[in-house]
Amino acid sequence: MRVLHIITGLGIGGAEQQLRLLLSRLPTESEVITLTNPGPVAEGIVADGVPVTDLAMTGNKDLGALPRLTKLVKQGRYDLVHTHLYRACLYGRFAARLAGVRTIVATEHSLGAVQIEGRQLSTGARALYLAGERLGTATVAVSATVARRLERWGVRHDRIHIVPNGIDVGRFGYDESARRAARSRLGLPQDAFVVGGVGRLTPSKRFDTLVRAVTELPGARLLLVGDGPERERLRRLARRRGAAHRILLHGACEDPPRILPGSRGGDFEGSSEKPSTGQPTRQPTGLSTAPSIGPSDGSPDGSPDGSPDGSPGRPHLGADLPSLLAAMDVFVSTSYDEAFGLAVVEALAAGLPVLHVTCPALHDLPATDAPGARQISGSVPELVAELRRFEETGPRRLPVPRAARHYDISHSAEQLMTVYGHAVRGTAPTREVS
Repeated sequence: MRVLHIITGLGIGGAEQQLRLLLSRLPTESEVITLTNPGPVAEGIVADGVPVTDLAMTGNKDLGALPRLTKLVKQGRYDLVHTHLYRACLYGRFAARLAGVRTIVATEHSLGAVQIEGRQLSTGARALYLAGERLGTATVAVSATVARRLERWGVRHDRIHIVPNGIDVGRFGYDESARRAARSRLGLPQDAFVVGGVGRLTPSKRFDTLVRAVTELPGARLLLVGDGPERERLRRLARRRGAAHRILLHGACEDPPRILPGSRGGDFEGSSEKPSTGQPTRQPTGLSTAPSIGPSDGSPDGSPDGSPDGSPGRPHLGADLPSLLAAMDVFVSTSYDEAFGLAVVEALAAGLPVLHVTCPALHDLPATDAPGARQISGSVPELVAELRRFEETGPRRLPVPRAARHYDISHSAEQLMTVYGHAVRGTAPTREVS
């Protein structure tokens, strides 16, 4: 099956890295078009052996991108087009129809209760979304929570199929030596109490409440993995509260790290495990009518964005997420509006105790599947009390819970292939593909 994936951009983000992870497990002949921003994840996808084309779209209203995209789709003779993220879903569905492709699947990665992809929802955005959705064959929701939101928007029940996000569970297993090495590299004392968080530094993530809470615990340090528009505000907040030396803004983390050319057997940089793809590696070929991203040259990206003052820098190849999680003692998700909660699931797979405000991935499962996770309101006093309790009891690692294993990426890929099969044949699968 020839499948074209169209995504808005390929900078570091949850949907972008989820696409890369899925591509390594899907038994399809896949290619990718990014409308804009062919960033580190694009380089990683190419290094994995999947060609990526940059459409070089200049903005949401760059209507000239539509004929260019249509031409690329028509040239590829694809069996199925799969779109990801709001702008790509709009342009991708129209382009696929104009190119004669009738099987179109879209994944809704980031529909929150009051926002989509970090932006406040509006009547216009909803109307445009629904107009485009009707051009497709099926819409994939990454959680039952998102499926219910889509239905409330007006998407037909029989067009929505739940395929949860997934993680490579085995990669996140706790490693004491990785903990020591990560703390040494980051300048964190080996005996320090380290609170952790992962995500885009945006207002909806509410990382400012986590900064405030940690600054009230003199012996605690905070390791935040991610980048975004709130970065400078969080730095200023830490300085005002006299705790800049204890707040580490690491920057974005490309995970999994790129496979470097010539590396032994395709090992991940900084990892002893080989990615299990279940299929032979395909060499990137590119598409002929738009700039294509060639194979990564494997050159380092520069210094890690990990200095205690949070100085900017590009993601470092050695800063893999499992190592950063190993450096933490407790994980906190302060976000009030999530579509899935992938970072929480990754933290659980790393054996960390977790505090979260909301996490649809866990809300959709029995509480006993994640005994190490605790839902909180997210107020600063509550966070201080909870974190003080963890600090007093000392570091501990928990067994990998059933919830983490439930969301293994290989299972997600199998579920998606079932959706593909039904979409191509024109038959309707059950609501939740399993």
